[in-house]
Amino acid sequence: MGKTNTFFTHPSSIKEALQDSSILHDKAFVGGEWVGSNSTFPVYDPATDKVIANVANLTIKDFTTAIEHAHKSFKVFKTTQETARAKMLHAWAALIRQHAKDLGVILTMENGKTLAEAEAEVEYGASFITWFAEEAVRSYGDVIPSRHLGSTNIVIRQPIGVCGIITPWNFPIAMITRKISPAIAAGCTVVVKPPSETPLCTLALTALAMQAGIPPNVIQVVTTKDRNAVTELYTHPLIKKISFTGSTGVGKMITEKAAKTIKKVSIELGGNAPYIVFNDADMDIAVAGVLACKFRCSGQTCVCANRLYIQSGIHDEFVEKLKECMAGFKIGSGLDPSVTHGPLINEAAVKKTKEHIDDAVSKGAMLVVGRKSPDAAGYLIQPALLTGVTSKMLVAREETFGPLAPLFKFEMEDDVVAQANDTEFGLAGYLFSNDLRKIWRVANALEVGMVGVNTGVISACEAPFGGIKESGLGREGSKYGLAEFQVIKNITLGNLHVG
Repeated sequence: MGKTNTFFTHPSSIKEALQDSSILHDKAFVGGEWVGSNSTFPVYDPATDKVIANVANLTIKDFTTAIEHAHKSFKVFKTTQETARAKMLHAWAALIRQHAKDLGVILTMENGKTLAEAEAEVEYGASFITWFAEEAVRSYGDVIPSRHLGSTNIVIRQPIGVCGIITPWNFPIAMITRKISPAIAAGCTVVVKPPSETPLCTLALTALAMQAGIPPNVIQVVTTKDRNAVTELYTHPLIKKISFTGSTGVGKMITEKAAKTIKKVSIELGGNAPYIVFNDADMDIAVAGVLACKFRCSGQTCVCANRLYIQSGIHDEFVEKLKECMAGFKIGSGLDPSVTHGPLINEAAVKKTKEHIDDAVSKGAMLVVGRKSPDAAGYLIQPALLTGVTSKMLVAREETFGPLAPLFKFEMEDDVVAQANDTEFGLAGYLFSNDLRKIWRVANALEVGMVGVNTGVISACEAPFGGIKESGLGREGSKYGLAEFQVIKNITLGNLHVG
């Protein structure tokens, strides 16, 4: 694409843009070594539609080899002291923070988000590693009195085994650290399949993990475009746990196939988050919440507001304030410091966003802002604002995963709660009000796993992340995240009081 302004020139290569190119890898990491392949797949910069790397395209045989390495390593790693695992994780987090600038550049060039967002994600990802380094030494059990004379039950937690990890492209640093760090803290080994759109971040993180002293065979990274090869991660009997973030359809398929070997499964799937603003809400806070929640990563987040319900008494004022804020948006390469919103991940994402806009307009909605695509090579689309949206439109039922804010007008609390819950998804929801009783009623009534009250920012290492209904199973982050990679064992000690 051309320059986004007269002062910015896009780098000709990803290596040119880095201060320390030693963390940049295009090979997989299997058996403690960087492994190439006879074939490769391209990684594109969404801002230019140009290839920035060609990454090793491994096979099903390579997955099997990686799983076997991880299984052999697990037998040793599970016996390491919790304090030793905590020390490794702290060292890894420190190295990530030291390389934050370069990791941010890699993330921006393969994902598209702005450099400011990318660097914020690097810190967000590192925070999970620090959190679970500290949770590693807090894996508490229980002592349970027994009904049998002279006996006591001791409950302990143990690592589950080799874990298969499949991560998405929209947060290529935070999603991988949110999954790997609790696995390592628990004493597990992992086999990772990074997204083919954004594998470079995972490979860079792995290089830093090795520098931090994490044993080489604890982390295996198998890069591939071969969907059939990935089935090893959720069907191989040596994999005891699968952690997946992605689409609902793929999540259902993985869960079904994993059941044949009774694997533990945690899946974070699609969302259709309602964003409810009541008449008594603080208008500025509610609008700021939309900017943070709806348009972060150009709308490509699973917890972003997908349906915005604005009560009739403030609807028109809300539209004007949001329109005014959106007038300051600038799209382009995420490396350009003047850009507020980068490209979408690919042409299909741009097409879906346009289809949702066109469908809504054809059924009576009004396009207040947006839809235009600049004359550029990248996957750019102007963030859009729709009013007059109804339940008959695609945006009411489907997750857009793009920078589109569709506004629904509502009158009564009961009606908006019913509309918000009228979906098979249940990941996140948001509400804005200054009435404490209303806040408590609506937060309890929303059928979601996470609720933001008077805020559009709900994700943090200390908060449990996950959904209900068809948005997934299990929780990531927080004190609950460690248990996803553990099994509970009860040890009954008998004859303690005999003799």
